[in-house]
Amino acid sequence: MDALDLARWQFGVTTVYHFLFVPLTIGLGVFVAGLQTAWHRTGKEHYLRLTRFFGKIFLINFAMGVVTGIVQEFQFGMNWSEYSVFVGDVFGAPLALEALLAFFLESTFLGLWIFGWDKLPKRVHLATIWAAVIGSNLSAYFILAANAWMKHPVGYEVVDGKARMTDLWAVLTNSAALAQVPHVVGAAFVVAGGFVLAICGYQVLRERRAGQSTPARRGAGIWRTPMRAALVMTAIAGVVVAVSGDTSAKLLYEQQPMKLAAAEGLRHDTAGAPFSPVPGVEVPMLLSFLATNDPDAVVQGTEDLQARYAREFGPADYRPNLPVVFWSFRVMIVFGMATVALSVLGLWLTRRRRRDPDAPRAVPAWFARACLLALPLPTVAMISGWLLSEIGRQPWTVQGELLTAASVSPGVSLTEVAVSLAVFTALYGALALAEAVLIVRHVKTGPEPVSPAPPAPPSRDDEDAAARLQPSLMY
Repeated sequence: MDALDLARWQFGVTTVYHFLFVPLTIGLGVFVAGLQTAWHRTGKEHYLRLTRFFGKIFLINFAMGVVTGIVQEFQFGMNWSEYSVFVGDVFGAPLALEALLAFFLESTFLGLWIFGWDKLPKRVHLATIWAAVIGSNLSAYFILAANAWMKHPVGYEVVDGKARMTDLWAVLTNSAALAQVPHVVGAAFVVAGGFVLAICGYQVLRERRAGQSTPARRGAGIWRTPMRAALVMTAIAGVVVAVSGDTSAKLLYEQQPMKLAAAEGLRHDTAGAPFSPVPGVEVPMLLSFLATNDPDAVVQGTEDLQARYAREFGPADYRPNLPVVFWSFRVMIVFGMATVALSVLGLWLTRRRRRDPDAPRAVPAWFARACLLALPLPTVAMISGWLLSEIGRQPWTVQGELLTAASVSPGVSLTEVAVSLAVFTALYGALALAEAVLIVRHVKTGPEPVSPAPPAPPSRDDEDAAARLQPSLMY
């Protein structure tokens, strides 16, 4: 094992850990903004209680995401200086837009939302959470655009061994980015939806055990509202993920054929290539159809691509870790589909009754338990998708331009990387424990009662009317 191996491990560990918070922040922010919008429009107290309840979880998660995300930037200079030198001119623009525009928008308005509950007008306060949500989604777009450039570099030229950006618009509208952004953001909403469903399932079971909900009211509790909203969000996001995933697969056929071949376990160029759900089981011509819309199209295999790349780029192993890519693809699909299927089932189980539309159906105890047990599924699916995306690109950091072996910092020793990896792992473990304790404690506490709003100050008309009613000689 050398410094390169440990540097890859360190970046993988810190990125996966950071990736636990990013999708939840993106999806949960929109969910909280939706709850506050419902309170603003209806004035119903339970929407306000739910907004504050899920809003606190959102803030805990946001803070953890910021802390863990900073480490990613330091690693570029510490362990991957050669990579930073090569891509710095291209990455500078989208990362600057992310920090100066998107993150500034997100953090500024989130601060106004936190401290403006009793100080800002109701509409202005609602606008602050939506501005923060827009900022978080813009941040995701710029980061994903930079990441997509590594997979499909466009709008640049290589000068003196460095990539120089020639077209910012081409970088931001990269075809890989336009497919990747809805896929990742849609998956983030699935993760957030699964998280909310788990909390609602826990609370429903808790109320049943405590005897706080009678059979007649089990469908009308406070938790049915966020559960239904999360079910709808997860189902719709699942459709977006599926459609954008199909687009991404077609782009892989053109831009990253080795990743596509590794994900499907295809070793040799094949016309009418089959799709293999599991080893030993094949669906004829399905892979060719999914990749090109032509069931007879030729899909390149890993061994034949290896021979061609060796002739084009020089002797090296251009195949990624085949078992990891193959199985991460299947875990992503199975766990993601299971989460979406659970949401569709939940929409059916919690629908309104035909005979009495005003009486909502009860949330079955077994379904609430299934929501709680399914908590890890969307997160594992999204992490598996990240592994497929990043490990499948190996051995390139920039597809066709820069190898991973040539990206590592030449002056960093094995011991230095090992020490930093151990420190980061221990620190992240402590942070994970702290967040888990905070969130579990908050979930167990439940929504806090809302204090009544202070009476509105009298208007000028009210003051004039009161003055006319008082005796004229009264001091």
